[in-house]
Amino acid sequence: MTSRIQLLLKERQGDGIDYERLIKNHPRIVEKDVNCIISPDSDGLLCGLLMSYTLNWKIKGFYDGKILILERGLSAKDCVFLDMEIFRKDIKSFGHHMLLFNKNSKPSNWNNFQNCIQPNNLREYDGLHDFRLKYPLATIHMLLGILGHHLKINILEDAIAPLFFTDGTFNVLFKYPENVLNWLNYLISNEYNSPLNTIFKSEKYSVYNLMLEMDNFFRERDKISVSKERGDRLRISEKNGSPYNLEIVDGYYFLKKEAVKRIKDFIMILSKFTGWEFKKENWLWENFDLSKFTKSDFKGNNKRINTRNYAELLNKNPLSWAMTSGDNIEYTLEEPDKLP
Repeated sequence: MTSRIQLLLKERQGDGIDYERLIKNHPRIVEKDVNCIISPDSDGLLCGLLMSYTLNWKIKGFYDGKILILERGLSAKDCVFLDMEIFRKDIKSFGHHMLLFNKNSKPSNWNNFQNCIQPNNLREYDGLHDFRLKYPLATIHMLLGILGHHLKINILEDAIAPLFFTDGTFNVLFKYPENVLNWLNYLISNEYNSPLNTIFKSEKYSVYNLMLEMDNFFRERDKISVSKERGDRLRISEKNGSPYNLEIVDGYYFLKKEAVKRIKDFIMILSKFTGWEFKKENWLWENFDLSKFTKSDFKGNNKRINTRNYAELLNKNPLSWAMTSGDNIEYTLEEPDKLP
């Protein structure tokens, strides 16, 4: 008997990403010397490391859905957000979450994402019809596909460890193999020069060798972990939205030295495994303006995901959101502060 997911996938065979068209519509993604804001987790850090190494991008800030820290005096309009989608026409961003609830009833302000690179939006996938088919990888994987189509990307086979670790990719590979294979085909990973070919079709790693490599990566990560903070992310806020690992000096915010040291150590681990040079001069750790936002979710407000509640959310003009499960949406409202 054919499984439900196989039936769903059968309806969507044959499409492949048009990298040339994507780059034409979003040329900034392959430009040099661009300012960016990244998520402070392993996916965002990998994206920052790759773009800094290949195109000399400058990491000017971090955003976690509750707090944005950005180089003082710099506007968000002058940056690209990596590993998150920003629902603003004049903001460039790149993320991978499920965003649309019903493709047959798109919100009137959906073109707020016109400057956002988003795999699920590219394939017209929505939570109501396609949640099981949503993009299963991390932002870094699609970013590698785009850059690898445009220029030669040097990448070590050992990069398999951090690239399988980020966003729990190694769990997804064997839990949802049909969907992962479908998306790898969509990203044209079989291109000989594609970094995705190097990572996902490597003949170097048996299952046993892969486990050894992942274990080695975990041990490296654990060495720099501390109580309540894993070594693979930079924590910048408390659950209640209060700043964390930040101190204020003369009206501007600085990341605490201990937190900076830990995250630099982790970036060095990523650099060692991937072969991408950590250009320290491109990373900012001080002299930030801080903006506080309000983060909430449907479950916490006893709301179900349906057409009415989704429309109510979009009418609030959220800054960002993600359908994190089939029954919950986490979202950020631009209050009390606005984007700088």
